[in-house]
Amino acid sequence: QVQLVESGGGLVQAGGSLRLSCAASGRTASDYAMGWFRQAPGKEREFVAAINWSGGSTYRADSVKDRLLISRDNAKNTVYLQMNTLKPEDTAVYYCGARWRNWSTTMSAYEYWGRGTQVTVSS
Repeated sequence: QVQLVESGGGLVQAGGSLRLSCAASGRTASDYAMGWFRQAPGKEREFVAAINWSGGSTYRADSVKDRLLISRDNAKNTVYLQMNTLKPEDTAVYYCGARWRNWSTTMSAYEYWGRGTQVTVSS
């Protein structure tokens, strides 16, 4: 079992930056691939970025890959999402998910979820 807790969200001006963190706990937390998803009000949860268990392979959605960077520190069991040049359309609740070994862009593939952290980008 893996427990996930997101943090780092908040209010930021357009063009600013935030770094989200996802702290994972569990006996084999570092063996899980991690994904970031986001959900804006009235919309379905959508894929943002993912990283495999070793940290050697990442994937980002085309809509954000020029501005976002995903990384992980297995020693700390923490995954990060560095978000730069934020836009109002980035406003959403950001969720961290975990699944065994290989990352996925599909929400249903993830076994565990955090409760989310709110990101609000103002103009």
